[in-house]
Amino acid sequence: MPASKTTEPSPRGRRAEKDAIALLEEDHAQIRRLLGQLEKTTGKATTRREKLLAAIEQELTLHTKIEEDVFYPAFFDACRKSDDKELYYEAIEEHHVVDLVLPELKDTDPGTDRFAAKAKVLKDLVEHHAGEEESEMLPRARKLMDREDLLRLGAEMERARESARASILDKLTGLIRS
Repeated sequence: MPASKTTEPSPRGRRAEKDAIALLEEDHAQIRRLLGQLEKTTGKATTRREKLLAAIEQELTLHTKIEEDVFYPAFFDACRKSDDKELYYEAIEEHHVVDLVLPELKDTDPGTDRFAAKAKVLKDLVEHHAGEEESEMLPRARKLMDREDLLRLGAEMERARESARASILDKLTGLIRS
């Protein structure tokens, strides 16, 4: 069997072999795909909207957790210039804004134009944030951190993701048993 290219999605068990930047870019692509699907729905597809929103929330929650707990602190520690630190602080604030918009979207009737408008705002916020990270922060991180550090961070981020995912499943299991 030929070796897989690094640009192709890897099997779940091999994801940890990717560096931190590749993992973040994969997350961004997945979240963008889900947001694009949500944007294409109509007010008649309320069940589809609810399912997509739940998937988006889960992906954003996991992504934000690993960024804020693992990647951002490592980036901050590697920062040499005040411009680098500004990227860090701006990214944290952009997460905060998404944290404000997402609950409002969840509380909005998925059959309404207001839902579509809030979904569009969420998509715009996430796309801006991901685009800025990909064009500014991640290239800077590649310059500030060596390959081994990025691979180590990738493995740490994958462990944090699995731990967070297990925690979510435990909470859901507890709710179902209640």
